[in-house]
Amino acid sequence: MARFHVIIPAAGTGSRMGAEAPKQYLSLNGKSLIQHVIKVFDMATRIDSIHIVLSEGDAHWRSTYLHLSDKAQVYYCGGNTRAETVLNGLHAIATRVDEDDWILVHDAARPGLSNLLLNQLLNTLEHDEVGGLLALPLADTLKRADDAQRVSATIPRNNLWQAQTPQMFKYATLKKALSEFAGSPTDEAEAIEALGLKPKLVTGELRNLKVTYPQDLAVLSALLNQS
Repeated sequence: MARFHVIIPAAGTGSRMGAEAPKQYLSLNGKSLIQHVIKVFDMATRIDSIHIVLSEGDAHWRSTYLHLSDKAQVYYCGGNTRAETVLNGLHAIATRVDEDDWILVHDAARPGLSNLLLNQLLNTLEHDEVGGLLALPLADTLKRADDAQRVSATIPRNNLWQAQTPQMFKYATLKKALSEFAGSPTDEAEAIEALGLKPKLVTGELRNLKVTYPQDLAVLSALLNQS
């Protein structure tokens, strides 16, 4: 039976946050973002292992986060891009997983994932031929801007979704997709699509947002305190 493993790419600097530390180490309700993320997967009985991929020079983890989960293993092999970091992680865990095991890639700065939503993703995709990802149907009208930041077009939002994580694919398929992709995909699903496959969209939640800008912390704190 295929097992479930998590890769958390955490080698980014989070430059858009304008903070001194990488954003995965920023505090939310008394814990760092990455602590919240690890806790969800640690408590999930169906998750077999958690693999955290850091940059080679990461000094924050060593001083604070050594024993967050018995399931977790840390690797200092992060790349220059998210895709490179995930691929390096896949190579690092090669002897620990089977080719047909499921890999869930989840953002280190996306701490609002609930156990309920995680189980929904696992239940929906565990027998799927391709795999898929959490995502939200777009509700707002989309505008395309020109170089002067004026509206050049309105884009119909029908059938448009905002991708979230986890994104869940078989180990061998994901490794092949990331290894063969020409350039750097924005997420794992894009690399899978380049193989001619169609990932399944599983409806996510607003609270599963990715912290990108300073105001996102306040929004997420409010959402989590309401749950």
